[in-house]
Formats: sequence, C-alpha cells, structure tokens
Amino acid sequence: MLWSWQTYSLMGTRQLLQLVLLQAAWEVGSGQLHYSVPEESKHGTFVGRIAQDLGLEVGELVSRRFRMVSSSTGGGGGGRRDYFEVNVQNGILFVNSRIDREELCAKSPVCAVHLEVLVEKPLRGFHVEVEIKDINDNAPVFSVNEQNLDIWESRSLGSRFPLEGASDADIGTNSLITYRLSPNDHLSLDTQGNHEKNKPPELVLKNSLDREESPVHHLLLTATDGGKPELTSTVQLVIAVLDTNDNAPVFNQSVYEVHLLENVANGTLVIKLEAIDLDDGVNKDLSYSFSNVVAPALKETFIIDQNTGEIRLKKKLDFEDVNLYETQVEAMDKGHPPMVGKCTLLVEILDVNDNPPEVSVTSLSVPVLEDAPPGTVVALISVSDKDSGDNGKVTCSISPRLPFKLLSTFKNYYSLVLEEAVDRERVSQYQLLITARDEGLPPLSATSSILVPIADVNDNAPAFPQPVYTVFVKENNPPGAPIFTVSAWDPDLQENAFVSYSVVERSVAEKPLSSYISVQSESGKLYALQPFDYEELKLLEFQVTAKDAGLPPLCGNVTVQVFILDENDNVPITSPLQLVPVSASTGHVVAKLRAVDADSGYNAWLRYELQEPRSPAVPFRVGRYSGEIRTTRPLDEADGRMQSLVIVVKDHGEPALSATATVSVSLVESAQAGQSDPQETGVSEGPMVDMNVSLIIAICSVSSLFLLVIILYIAMRCQPDTALMYSAGNHTLVCASEVGSWSYSQRNSRNLCVGEAAAAKNDLMVFTPNFPQSIENGAGETQLVPNLCGTVKPTEKKGRASLGDS
Repeated sequence: MLWSWQTYSLMGTRQLLQLVLLQAAWEVGSGQLHYSVPEESKHGTFVGRIAQDLGLEVGELVSRRFRMVSSSTGGGGGGRRDYFEVNVQNGILFVNSRIDREELCAKSPVCAVHLEVLVEKPLRGFHVEVEIKDINDNAPVFSVNEQNLDIWESRSLGSRFPLEGASDADIGTNSLITYRLSPNDHLSLDTQGNHEKNKPPELVLKNSLDREESPVHHLLLTATDGGKPELTSTVQLVIAVLDTNDNAPVFNQSVYEVHLLENVANGTLVIKLEAIDLDDGVNKDLSYSFSNVVAPALKETFIIDQNTGEIRLKKKLDFEDVNLYETQVEAMDKGHPPMVGKCTLLVEILDVNDNPPEVSVTSLSVPVLEDAPPGTVVALISVSDKDSGDNGKVTCSISPRLPFKLLSTFKNYYSLVLEEAVDRERVSQYQLLITARDEGLPPLSATSSILVPIADVNDNAPAFPQPVYTVFVKENNPPGAPIFTVSAWDPDLQENAFVSYSVVERSVAEKPLSSYISVQSESGKLYALQPFDYEELKLLEFQVTAKDAGLPPLCGNVTVQVFILDENDNVPITSPLQLVPVSASTGHVVAKLRAVDADSGYNAWLRYELQEPRSPAVPFRVGRYSGEIRTTRPLDEADGRMQSLVIVVKDHGEPALSATATVSVSLVESAQAGQSDPQETGVSEGPMVDMNVSLIIAICSVSSLFLLVIILYIAMRCQPDTALMYSAGNHTLVCASEVGSWSYSQRNSRNLCVGEAAAAKNDLMVFTPNFPQSIENGAGETQLVPNLCGTVKPTEKKGRASLGDS
C-alpha cells in the first residue's frame, strides 16, 4: 500500500504504525490449510477442526462473524460452495453434500476444493484446500459389449491383433487395468507394460487357426482395475477366421510396415505417409520423396506423390524375385534453410500361390526285372515349388491301382519303389502318372509321366497245347520221311522263348528209340528213321521235350503215340496135302489147305480158288473160305492115279496179294490113305481153331455191336478227350476221338480168323489191348511237371507196354 506525504502528515506517525502492523497480521493469517476427504463421503463426514487449526477461539466464531466467503475447485471443476460447511458451535469443517470426484475433476490427477474463510474484529482471511481423494467407485468400462475381429487362418504364429481396451474413470491405482482372456487353444493375451500406461491389450496367435475346423471363436475378455476391492467388466470377443492369407500392417512413429500380396494390380495404394510440422506458413508446407540412397529397383517399383505422401505400386510384384523392400522417406519443408524429417518404410511382399509345383525324375532304373522283389527302387523323384509357406509345401501321389508306391525319403524327395510282384507276360510296361500338388488356396498341381518297362526273366517253361499227340503212320513208310510236327509255346521273350526239341531216349523192343524216331530241334518235326512193320510193332509211344534257351533253361514234355497202320505186305503161305483114297465118295475131303497171312484185318482175310476154270473132268473143288478140297463125284480109274491142282490163295487187301500152291492128288487104296491123314500133312492146329471160321465169328460179333457203337460214338463226340470202353467177355471195344477209328481186339491173340459166312466189310484193326493203368486200375495219367531242364521227374506209371509186345 502506498501513502502520500500529505496523508502521512495528517494521520501522524502512530496511525501509520498501526496500519503496517495490520498488514503484517493479514499476511500471516492468510496461510493455507490442507485437508483431504474421500469422495462419496456422506453428509456430516468430519473433515477437520478448522477453527482450532486457524488459531481461532470457538466461542469467538459467531461474534467475529466467521464465514466462508468463496470456494473453488482445482483440476478444472466448477466452484460449488455447498460441498462443505462449518459448525460455528464447535468449529468443525464437515461434508455438506455428496462429492463425485470424477464429476468434479474428471481425470485430473489432483482434485481439491479451495475455501476462503473470513473473520472480523480484526478482519482476517484464510485459504483452506480440501483434497478430494479418489476411491474405487468406477469399474472398467468397455465401449461396446462385443468386439468383432477377423483373422486370416494362414497368419503366422506370433502375429499380434490389437484390441480396444477398457477405460476407468478413477485415477491412480484404481484406474490401472489388467486383462484376462478366457482359456483357449489358439490365442493368448499380451499385456506387458499395460500397468504403467494402460496400453490396449493385444492378442497373440500361439497355434494356427483352421477355418474348416472352427470358423468362429467366442472368447471373453475381462478387465480388472487395481482398486480395493477390485472391480471388473467383460466384453465378448467374436473372432471370425477368414479363409485367405493376409497380415495386418503395423505402424509406429519412426517405422512404417506395409504388407502387399504379390498379385495386387498396378496403381494400388501402398500407404499414405503424413508428416506433421509445428511451424506455420511455408515452413510447414511439406514435400515427400524417397531418400537419395534408395536402390534403383525400388524407384522402378514404387512411386510417391510429393504433395500427398501417397505411395503407389508402379509395376507388378514378384515374391520369388524380391520379397522385402526397405527405404527411407524424407519429408522436407520449404523453409530457409529447409528442415528434413525421415522415416523408414518396410514393404513386405506376401506370397500367393502363383507357381505350380515342378516334378523332375533325377534317376530312373529301367527296365524292371519281372522277378524284382517288392521294395526295389525304380526311380528317384524330386519336387519343388517357388512359392513359400503352405503355397510351397508339395505332396506327391501316383496313379492308383498300380504295383508301385511313393516313399518320402527326405524333404521334397521321393523314391518310386515296387510295391508288389509284376509279371511281364501279364503287363509288359506301366505308364505312371506322378502328380505333385501344393497346399495353397486354391492348390496348384503338376504331373509327370514315367514309362516303366518290365524286363523278361525265364519264368515260363515251354508248354504244348495238349498233353498227348496221336499219330497214325502206315507201315513200310519211307525212311527219313516226316510223320508229325510238335509245337510248344513259351510266353517269355528272346532267348527265354527260343524252344528246341529233343526225344527222351528209351528202349523199344531192345533197341534205342533214337533208331526209330528223330526230331528236328528247331522246327519240332518228327522223322521216322526206318520203315515200320505192323507185324512187329503196332504202337510206338515216346516223349518229346521242349527246352528254352534261358538261364537256367526250363522244359516241358509231351507224349506222342504213333499207331502203326497195317498194309497188305504179306502173301499167304500154304501147305500142300496130297493123299486121297480111290474109294472116296462125292464130297469127300481130299485135303484142307491152310494159309497164313501175317497181316491183319482185311489184309489177312483169305479166299481160295482153283487157278484153272472148273471143268467136268476135274473131280475136285476148293472151299472159297475154308480151303477144303473136296471131291465133286466118285473117283474112278479113268481119272488117273495122279492129278495136280493149282490153288490160288488171295487176301482182301488193296491191292490184293496172292500166292499159289500146287497140290498133287494121288489116288491110293483106303489103307494107304489112312496112313497119310490130311490133318497130319497140313499145318498143325495145336491150340488154334480154324482161322477162317474164327474170322467169320469175329466179324459177326463186331457187326452186331457196330450199330450200338455208332450210337455211343455220336453221344461221345462232345467229349473228344474221353475214351469209351465197352466190355463183353474177354473183348474190349475202344472209341478214341484222337484215333478216329474203331478197334476190336481179342486179348491174348493178334490173329484174326474169318469164316466163309462173313460178308460185311468193316475197318478192323487187330491188336492186343494195352491200356494205361489209369484206365484199367483207376490210377492217374503220367504227368511231367515243367521244371528246370535235367530235373524233370515223371510221376510213377506202371503197366505200359508197346502194342507190338503182346
């Protein structure tokens, strides 16, 4: 306070001293009191003994007109006087009305109500500050009840996804928020450092998401403050798993990170950079440019707008060429001199599945032997894909239903191995289609074709089309003439299929088989080395071996039955008879001519006749088939004592063969004729019956069965390999389609006798039955199992004999 010299002179020195003392007392009394009270305190809550603390007597408060003349709040809140009141009876400051610190001071760290207290007599003023203490009366609050988040299922592990955090109207510890995520297998919560700065929480991908397995995940995020007691709130997180590969960009002050798919179109906006300059005018007008040290390739790929800071794609990207671009961007103002701010821009190129896999056969071991064991490695195959991640993961497969399989040896390498045995005779080669498919979305694939030929091994023995060949050869055949050709087939290749033929040696009638038969090794033609004689050999049975040229060689056998057909190559042989009694009457048997023909059938059927025409002067005749010479009338002396008869004996062969016999007939007395019995002068009958009579009986017997045989033959034509046997007494009738003829045989005899009464002519062949034991006794046929040559062992077979041995 300033006083003029006139005032000083008027009031005097004493009054001036009083004013100075009063001013000093006011400054001392104006000291500040500080109280604190929790918010939300009830009416009447004790704050402090304000009268005592101000050094005032409680009894003087009324007389000195104690009052609070003004009040204000700190932290920007509006002034309200009725928050507090003083009881002038006891000098206590108490809460007059409800105080909400958040309403009064919002988020201000210090919230206080300022009171101005005045007393009179003398006048004094006091400043009182009542701090409003925060209590945990506000729970954390999320702005929404549900937060939606989209995450690509191909996001890499460790990817972060920021969430919107909760807010708490309290301050200090009461406002420190911690977060908790409901348990799950895929996402975790990263809240490091949140206690200091209340940073929003972030989700971290800890296990890959699979949209096909679960397209939506529902999680509960709980926010808890640091007050006592704790208050919480929750928000529902709805996480949708998207089905494409994408990464969200992350930005900060000094580094900008951008992720671009390699297939984005030219002109695509990469990022818009914005720098802020606190200057004004031209000093904050900015221009943007790439740093001078940037690589030329980046300037060719991206373009920046100097005015807006937009960076756009200039040319097509290719992840396989460059997958990361790094440069510095400058923001320069237009001041003088200009100032430059810099930031780093990272552009990461994301792979898309734009490259199909590649398949190459690094080693191919062909052909594959058909006896190769399963597990044999046929080829080595490598696959590659220029893409990355799932787009570069390749799996291989081969065509189904093939005797091969693929085995993964190590990364991107496979072995093609034989899974099961192969047979060249069934399939000579395999066309394999190898398919490589990546795991991109959508997947790309590539194929490669491999031809695997199968190499032959000698695993098939030569085989004949039938087990037995039946051949008919007429006797007296020319030596060296071919009689038949055998042919075996071998399904193998080259030398394994080259077949040579040989005859299995054996003895025939105490002679080696090679003296009768030979075979040409290459063609299989059978040759008769000498003429056959039906009268000596009626059936020649032997085996022919077919051997291939493989290593080791394999063999197959076949049985050949050569039936010898009779020819009329034997003339009848006669014996003359000559003694006749003079007293012989008409019809007397003068002699009986016996002729024997070594042939059989019609070739052995004989007839007799006189060479000269019959005349009444000749008192004799000969039986056509019996050979008996009988008188045609009584003899007398006029006939002479001696007569010569020329008798011709002919067979029924074609052409017929004949022989002549001259019989001298001598007329003698009866006593002399008895001494020379015609039965004794001829061929001795012994056990043999009359041959012509026997032949007639045989022909009649066969004729009686012929009709029945024809019927049975027609019935059996549908079974060409079956032999039909009909037995009657000691005779067996055999029908074999391979033979093609009907045969009649009489056991224990190889001669056929025919009487005069036989008239029908049949194709007859006489032989002693010699059937395989399998027919007679029910045993199986001899089987020759094809095997390695030299180890062929026939099964046991008994009772087989050459027909010519009977």
